Amino acid sequence: MEPSRLSSSGQLSDAPSARHLGDLARSDVSWGVYLETRHHGDTVAGRLHFLSDDAVRTTGWIFLEWSEQEIINRFNDFSPLELWRVVESLG
Repeated sequence: MEPSRLSSSGQLSDAPSARHLGDLARSDVSWGVYLETRHHGDTVAGRLHFLSDDAVRTTGWIFLEWSEQEIINRFNDFSPLELWRVVESLG
């Protein structure tokens, strides 16, 4: 991953509070998947960042739940195929 995208501590430089949730890999293409959250009044909003060796793709704030745990639960409802479709739609 590009040094400007990922810090030495493994944090996403554009979203330092984003947490690494896993990786997507198909053939020779691999993406790290990160979830960024922010408080939005009484709710929590979330968006996904996908990092490869040479690109970063970011969704809009597609999650809106009462807690960060609920956003993580919703993320876990996505299958790998659905995540591939999301990252491909961003390209």
